[in-house]
Amino acid sequence: MNTPCLNTSNLRSDVDFNFDWQFTLEGESAPDSDWREVRLPHDWSVEGQTTQEHGGNATAYLPGGVGHYRKSFVLPASAQGKRFRIEFDGVYSKSDVWVNGQHLGHRPYGYIPFAYDLTEHLTFGADAPNQIVVRVDRTAYIDCRWYSGSGIYRHVRLIATDPVSVPQHGVFVTTPSVTDAQARVCVETQVQNTTDNEAKITLTQTVLGPDGEAVGATEQTLTVPANTTRPEQQFILVANPKRWDIDDPQLYSVKTTLSRDGEKIDEVVNRLGIRTFHYDAKKGFFLNGRSVKFKGVCLHHDGGAVGAAVPLNVWRRRLEKLQDAGVNAIRTAHNPPSAEFLDLCDKMGFLVQDEAFDEWHHAKDKRKNYKQEAEEDETRGYSESFAEWSDRDVAAMVLRDRNHPSIVMWSIGNEIEWTYPAQQYAAGYWEEGRALDPNGKEVNYYWDVPPHPPEEILRRYQTQDLGPHNIATVAKRLADGIRAVDRTRPVTANTVIPSLGMVAGYGDALDIVGTSYRQILTDYLHENYPDVPFFGSENWTQWHEWEWCIDRDYAPGIFLWTGIRYMGESGGWPNRGGNSGLIDFAGLDMPAWHHFKCFWNLEEAHLHLEVVPQDTADFELDGLGHQSDHANPYELVDGVVRRLDRDDKQKMKWSWHGSTPHWNQEVGQPVVVEAFTNCVSVELFLNGESLGVRELEDVAPGNDKYLLLWHVPAWKAGKLEARGTTADGQTITRALETAGDAAALHLEVDYAELPADRYAAAHVTLQLRDAEGRPALHKDHEVTFQIDGPLRLLGIDNGSIACQDRYNVPTVETYKGRCVLLVQALDEAGEATITATTADGLTSNAVTVTLKPA
Repeated sequence: MNTPCLNTSNLRSDVDFNFDWQFTLEGESAPDSDWREVRLPHDWSVEGQTTQEHGGNATAYLPGGVGHYRKSFVLPASAQGKRFRIEFDGVYSKSDVWVNGQHLGHRPYGYIPFAYDLTEHLTFGADAPNQIVVRVDRTAYIDCRWYSGSGIYRHVRLIATDPVSVPQHGVFVTTPSVTDAQARVCVETQVQNTTDNEAKITLTQTVLGPDGEAVGATEQTLTVPANTTRPEQQFILVANPKRWDIDDPQLYSVKTTLSRDGEKIDEVVNRLGIRTFHYDAKKGFFLNGRSVKFKGVCLHHDGGAVGAAVPLNVWRRRLEKLQDAGVNAIRTAHNPPSAEFLDLCDKMGFLVQDEAFDEWHHAKDKRKNYKQEAEEDETRGYSESFAEWSDRDVAAMVLRDRNHPSIVMWSIGNEIEWTYPAQQYAAGYWEEGRALDPNGKEVNYYWDVPPHPPEEILRRYQTQDLGPHNIATVAKRLADGIRAVDRTRPVTANTVIPSLGMVAGYGDALDIVGTSYRQILTDYLHENYPDVPFFGSENWTQWHEWEWCIDRDYAPGIFLWTGIRYMGESGGWPNRGGNSGLIDFAGLDMPAWHHFKCFWNLEEAHLHLEVVPQDTADFELDGLGHQSDHANPYELVDGVVRRLDRDDKQKMKWSWHGSTPHWNQEVGQPVVVEAFTNCVSVELFLNGESLGVRELEDVAPGNDKYLLLWHVPAWKAGKLEARGTTADGQTITRALETAGDAAALHLEVDYAELPADRYAAAHVTLQLRDAEGRPALHKDHEVTFQIDGPLRLLGIDNGSIACQDRYNVPTVETYKGRCVLLVQALDEAGEATITATTADGLTSNAVTVTLKPA
């Protein structure tokens, strides 16, 4: 029986309520033997086996169902008179919560935070236990276009306060004016009095600097009437403020204190980042007075093998990897993230677009898009709850997140136009007999400007039956709902038919307009609407997207689809997820990561080699328009390697072409060597013989910049070495050597010490090596890990898009010679040792993780 540790004074208690829960998939009335102990956050879907029987390639072929959680706890008699609430940061999905048999409420949207007041339903004393029950309904498990997870997959907290206190999200901190000499901090506080008598209190605000020392304070006395919440606004001046910035994210905090008769009765602390930003329709985005372009990525919320219940260290490792490539911005596609994810973005200096919804009144067709067969699948999703819940959900998102300095815009939706009537017809791209482009081809949605002028697009739209929900009216309602809670940030949306939205009212609801794969339209939009900022909110992971951006001052930046491979949206068995990304499911780098690092992180010299077998195949596109993993993107023209002539469809690339980071090929086979680099020149050697020098300035027409190419007519074993020369004359080298068969397993761990807190996680990366210690990436082996000591297996992943191995077992086949084991601390101090073996006798070194008392 759990007894929360509460303050004995009147001050609030903020209790970690994640431990000692029980869980079952057998129904609330299941016998005790069918309940098992779990520690939150918890995702039950990722514990299952992927199978086609689940039918959910939109959600990674993992099961749904109905899960029940329960937790019993005792409150001391001395706690009577306090106010209690339980706070959930996210439960996916359609949750119902009871305490002691009393139903507290229902919440359909699984990505939104919510809370319930428990006060009137609790019992006190050692002989009067309380019980919380949570029911989670994922029977409609194809209710999302990506992997959502199932269960109480984010943190839960129990809050106990004095009857006079600051309510949840009751402090809003802004900086209405900032100069190098002084920042004016505004603190808006809600003070809630739940008693039948007026309360006289002292409200104190203290600003703490990045070092934790007080740098300013203010105080005033006020009276709060009985059963009333009173707002109060106070100002504090901070001298010589240190700015929050992407390169130096200085963080202050504001401590809000309530006192009564000289005694503290409540205290909350909120983060403060002192910074300025604005968008200029002609000059782009400015942070702290200087122009900054978004080097952004879109991210779904899963963590690969851990599913939706992602430990903080998993996110930290992934974000550090992205930051190393130069990424400075994140779009939380297509839902609000966890609170701790935003905390991490604040600390690391990322700019964030916080997004609310993927669908509004009308469902997106999961069945059609992802080859489902059950007719009802296309109508399941948040659209079922949007009319009733969207106003509350968008307000909950903004209330929770508005004190995060990382957030620089709110998004009300993703590609919503696809689902609303008349949108596609009015745009004119898809009708029979549509207009022709200058080359005599029918206009293409991705690569041509609209076939009709704006006034004709509007006329066509107005002649159609728009149904009961006008997209412009809905957008205005959502945007106004955000502005009612926060006017310090602009409202945006990821639009797919902006040529219509800008004349039909959708664009009028937005402060800035994001566009999805509409590079071709940006000049058209800028010319027709010169006072509106436009930016790429979803872009292909290709050089030509960034090249377009840096050539236009008005373009604030782009957001790649995606930063990390994600589960779901797979397109068909056996693939478990999307094939885009800079890093894979296991958090390992892919070729696109190296390419973007070359021009997004110019401060660091970079050189990376990949090898592509060169045959006579053309581009091969699968049914979704993705390039086949084995497609050959090159041709040889007069001895020069060039990309094949690319028509518009071939530029629609969400994934990268097939390549290998090793020098093990077929003898005599022609290959292309790729060098991703920002060196000004690179010379390539094979077994000491020069294969020629390539200059960065002399990239062949049609080829991507920062990618140098060599044709090797006949592969032979040995050492391939690239020597790059930087602009300042420095030399860096990279080499690939032909490896023998794997002879050993090499392990490395990212955290050699962890707190014994049952939260902290570490990654153990395994690489196959040959007898000479060279990476052996050309043949894969099934490996089994052994954990000895106070760690538990959290998940296992090899990064492959087609891996269908279970995530919560210690065995997996490597992919390109690598895999990653995730482990998590238990609650005892000591040392843990991790080793790995194969069935044919290969062994690894041992890595040790020391668990320190938490």
